[in-house]
Amino acid sequence: MSDSSKPISYAPTDGLTYDPEDPRYFDGGMLQKEIDRVFEVCNGCRMCFKYCDVFPSLFKLVDDTHAGDVTRLSEQQTDRVMEQCFQCKLCEVQCPYTPRDSHPYQLDFPKLVHRWAAAKHREEGSSLRDAVLGNPDLAGAMARASFGMMNVANKIPAHRWLMEKVLGVHREKLLPEFAASTFEKWAKQQGKVTGVGAEVVVFQTCYVQHNEPQIGRDAIEVLEHQGVKATCEQGLKCCGMPAWEHGDLDTLRENARHNLDRLMPHVEAGAKVLAINPTCAMMMRREYPELLAKEDRERAKKLAAAVMDPGEYLWGIRKEPRFKKDFQSTPGDTVSYHAPCHLRAQAVGFKGRDLIGQIPGVQPKSVLECCGHDGTFAMKTEGFEVSKRVGAKAFDEMKEPQAEVWVTECPLAAVQFQQHAGVKPMHPLSVLAKAYRAPDQGGFAKPVKKEEEPK
Repeated sequence: MSDSSKPISYAPTDGLTYDPEDPRYFDGGMLQKEIDRVFEVCNGCRMCFKYCDVFPSLFKLVDDTHAGDVTRLSEQQTDRVMEQCFQCKLCEVQCPYTPRDSHPYQLDFPKLVHRWAAAKHREEGSSLRDAVLGNPDLAGAMARASFGMMNVANKIPAHRWLMEKVLGVHREKLLPEFAASTFEKWAKQQGKVTGVGAEVVVFQTCYVQHNEPQIGRDAIEVLEHQGVKATCEQGLKCCGMPAWEHGDLDTLRENARHNLDRLMPHVEAGAKVLAINPTCAMMMRREYPELLAKEDRERAKKLAAAVMDPGEYLWGIRKEPRFKKDFQSTPGDTVSYHAPCHLRAQAVGFKGRDLIGQIPGVQPKSVLECCGHDGTFAMKTEGFEVSKRVGAKAFDEMKEPQAEVWVTECPLAAVQFQQHAGVKPMHPLSVLAKAYRAPDQGGFAKPVKKEEEPK
């Protein structure tokens, strides 16, 4: 808690940094200066009142307890405000004072929270829950070693009660099932790991690797259908976001360095890196260049420049002769499309939505509200109910008008909608892959009529 009777300037303090290599980053006094300044700016602006509980909690404390003085918040109160951030990034997307907009205030609230979390982690380390949730690759390996018993156990009330007590994972949270085999194993068996020289290399993400390999298969199918020479890479790790959620910078850097070693030969050869999950694309695009150790940053910048969302890449080649619109089936008139928060944070548009709009008869309806899942936040005991409340608008908007097919690029958002709205959205690439097939060959039930075929 600071003690200041003078007005707080909105201009950056000498404690401003979002770079962990900067000695000020972990300096408690420097961090507190920036916390006070940013709280003051946000308190004066109050535009970000609807995205999460962070800002309503801050404003209530300032108004009701501290007579408008943000410097009077105690350390415990500051912690409580920060802990409610689940890194959806929407406040940064909407904020007019950010480095993204070259504003002199240089305000990035999510990065300030990550700095605060990193400082806490350096002092306290990881809890058992954070260590488990922060390592999805280990969880996937353990699930396969259990021969499916982990999936069974996750549906047993007594086991979920124990998980809640020991790990703090909410007993009612619908958890993603683990696949019996990885995407990488399938890719190797199918000859899709072809080495350097392809047009694109697929970063399948830990979720596709361990939970839904079919999304990755659909991605390869669509890319190849469009004449894109695609390859896969062996041994990729989680992008590091689950660890970085609770400030574990070391694990983030370790995973990132490993991924750089695997991906840079492709990048140096001119390939684009297509990250299937928007969170992973955001991490590699926006976070790696600023968070990694100095010796890795030049490679990180080159990787960031090569990373794309698969829909973004495909939309970019849509006017080339090789781009095919030979759809054999269609999901019907209205498709409800949810725009993932971390896709919005990249400011690349919603090209997956636009691509499915190329299917005859499809008119995607966009939903821009946060679903509330946000990494592991919705899995935690303290986050589960909040995530439902935050996502309520998205659930309602996806239901109106009624659509048989729901779509989102974020697989965890799909799980959230499945649990709280009753429909599990498909990935846009899965929609495209299915639409390229005839109804009797695994496509949608409704065939594309001759008069509907794109010219």
